[in-house]
Amino acid sequence: MFVQQAIAILDSGVGGLTVAKEVMRQLPREKVIYFGDTARTPYGPRSSEEVRKFTEQIVDFLIQFKPKAIVIACNTATAAALDYISEKVSIPVIGVIHPGARAAISATKTGNVGVIGTIGTIGSGAYTTALKQLSPYVHVISEACPALVPLVEQGMFRSDETTRRVEQSLVGIRNSVIDCLILGCTHYPFLKETIQEVMGDGVKLISSADETAREISTILYDKGQLAHRDESPVHQFFCSGDAEMFQKIAKLWLGEHIVRTPVVWQVSKFEETY
Repeated sequence: MFVQQAIAILDSGVGGLTVAKEVMRQLPREKVIYFGDTARTPYGPRSSEEVRKFTEQIVDFLIQFKPKAIVIACNTATAAALDYISEKVSIPVIGVIHPGARAAISATKTGNVGVIGTIGTIGSGAYTTALKQLSPYVHVISEACPALVPLVEQGMFRSDETTRRVEQSLVGIRNSVIDCLILGCTHYPFLKETIQEVMGDGVKLISSADETAREISTILYDKGQLAHRDESPVHQFFCSGDAEMFQKIAKLWLGEHIVRTPVVWQVSKFEETY
C-alpha cells in the first residue's frame, strides 16, 4: 500500500498556518502534518535553550510519521534550533529566516529594511545576519513586538484593541526610513491588514511564507521527492493546547474545514525536563 510521505510543519502555535497555507497553495499534491505548540506559546520571551528543547521534542513527535522534510515555521525556533535539528535528523530541515531575508532583499529599492519579531528572534540578530550575508550594505532596523503573538493566539485579528496594540508596538519603527518591513514572526501575517494601515502604503510588507514554500518545492524537486499522485492529500493537524481555538483559527485562515486530530501528547509529559 502506498503511503504518501508528508511535509511536517511545526510552530509555537497557530502562526505556522501562514506557511502551511502557502505550501498547500503552491504544492497542492503534498500532504502536510502540522504541529502547533499552543500550550507553551509564545516562544519569544523564552531562552534559546528552552526553545531548542521544545523544538526537539516536537521533532521527535513528528519524525514518527516519517516525513520527507521538516519546516520550522517559527522564526524564534528557527533562530534557536535550525542548525541543531538539521544535524539531528537525516531529512531536509527548512527555516523561515533566510527565505524572508531573500524576499526582502529582492523587494527593497533603498536598502533600508525593517524587521519586527519576537524578543527571541530580534535578540538573536538572525535576520540582520541573514540580510547582510545577502547584501553587506543593507541597513537593518529591528523592533521586538511581544504584544502581537498573544493577539493572534486569541483570534483577535481585527478589532479596536488589535489596532491599539499594533500602533503601540510599531511606534518606534513606523517613523524610520524603510521601504519594506519583514514580518519576522509567522503569526504576524494574521495582522497584515492592520500592520499595513499603521505603516502606510509606502512600506511593503514581507512574509516568509511564499519564499519558504518555494524553497521546499526546489529542495523536493532536486531530490526527486515531489508528490505526483492526483489524489487530494489528507492533512493532519495537532496542537498541545486549546484544540477548539486552534480549529477555529485554522478553519478561518485556511478557508476549509479542519478535522481536529486528537492531541497525542500533553505539555505535562515534559514537565520533569524543565
